[in-house]
Amino acid sequence: MKLLAVETATEACSAALFVAGGILERFEIAPQQHTKLILPMIDSLLAEAGLKPADLDALAFGCGPGSFTGVRIATGVIQGIAFGLDIPVVPVSTLAALAQGFFNHNTAELDVVFAAMDARLGEIFWGVYQRDSQGFAQLIGQEVVTPASLVVAPELRGIGVGSAWSVYQDELQLRLDDKLSYFEAQHLPSARTVAKLGVHGFAQGLAVGAELAMPVYLRDKVAKTELERKSV
Repeated sequence: MKLLAVETATEACSAALFVAGGILERFEIAPQQHTKLILPMIDSLLAEAGLKPADLDALAFGCGPGSFTGVRIATGVIQGIAFGLDIPVVPVSTLAALAQGFFNHNTAELDVVFAAMDARLGEIFWGVYQRDSQGFAQLIGQEVVTPASLVVAPELRGIGVGSAWSVYQDELQLRLDDKLSYFEAQHLPSARTVAKLGVHGFAQGLAVGAELAMPVYLRDKVAKTELERKSV
């Protein structure tokens, strides 16, 4: 199988190519440069693998939550390729990719991640993921956008992962209390993990047509100012 994946929902911009069980990736932390970087990254990956776009079987993308502009970039790029090639797309949660990245590099006994990304406006994107028997991140409950002081977690002990842990560590630690083992705030989602989850999702029948490859923002009023949001 040949699957191309992109992830642009945070300050990290990345593209990855899954070919015959291996993954090639381009990854760069470059805030506000995603529009310039993502297409050259894709071209570079295809050239390295000796492939043409028409050789691809499927696509995957980090569908959010995350930066409004960043999620739109990934959605637009993937939809454009999918429509042009008439191939299916697997939408992958950015929070799931964040959790999967941690699971890929950690084999500790704790198999639960409290994934939290800074959502600005005093809120965070929050999701709890557990590693299944195959090593894949599975969502427990729902992903939400919420103040850090109001997060809800199951009665499981886990590790905090993501940018919100550096911004709201006091609120999150107080809220989770003894459920939290430790946290690592430096992790960012990547196209490598989107590709891994995309291949897994494709095998499970989760691929959709280009017209259904839609972004997930969680926050309804993504374009409103903080003052407008408080007035609702």
